[in-house]
Formats: sequence, C-alpha cells, structure tokens
Amino acid sequence: MDLTEAKTFLDQLRKESHKLALAAIHAAQTEAAQQGYELTRAALLLASGRPLPELPRILESHAIIHTADGEFFRDALLRACARADLYVTKIKERELLATASSTLGRPPTKLTQFISDLGKPLGSPWTQDEKFATLAAWLAHIEKR
Repeated sequence: MDLTEAKTFLDQLRKESHKLALAAIHAAQTEAAQQGYELTRAALLLASGRPLPELPRILESHAIIHTADGEFFRDALLRACARADLYVTKIKERELLATASSTLGRPPTKLTQFISDLGKPLGSPWTQDEKFATLAAWLAHIEKR
C-alpha cells in the first residue's frame, strides 16, 4: 500500500487497539474486584532505544517495524490505563534491575534470585518477561504517587 493508505490503516488499527486495551484492563479490574481487590496501578516497561523516525523510514526497515510495533502497543496500554484511571509506573527495561535494586535495597544478584525463586511454585513458563513484569509490578506497588 502507499504511504497514505498505510497511515489510514494504522489510524484504524490504533483506534481498535485502544478499544481492545481498555476492554482488557476493564476485564482485569472486574476480575480483581470479584476477588476483593481494587486495581489502581500498572507498570509498563519502556523500550530503551532512541525515538522512532517518521513513518516512511520505519517502513523501510524490518527491524524498525518491530520496534514501532512495540511502541504502538505501549501507547495503546498507556492510553487505556489513563482512561481506566490507573496510575502507571514507567521504567525503561534496561534500567529495571538497577532501579529495583536501589528502590528495594537489595543487591541485583539477590533480587534476581528472589524473583526467579518466586516463580518456581507457579511452574513453567517463568521467562524473563514474567520475571520483569513481576519486578515492575512490585515497584509500581510501592511507588508513591
């Protein structure tokens, strides 16, 4: 498709992704409420790279398309969190362990081991994504507004 069609297509996807993200957050809030909890915070890991170029340059590079895809969905989640009145802790992924170590007062090696051990009772998979999400959620929980 040409650039104008691509922009129109992306605008439609953006609107739909915003709706879907908000619906997912509302579903999580409902499920939490049914268990006696209130969802008031969220954590979002941010990319550590430089800002994205304009759309024509993005479309020229397969690697940048993947980066843009991640930013696209992070934006949808941020907007949905705002609409759901969730406070969002944003942390650059490459800074997560150092930030957590400093905030929680634990050396990075001990913190990494603690998070790894935390997932053992849950079974597989307990990947880096789940570990990072747990650590980010922990930081969001203790962060002051």
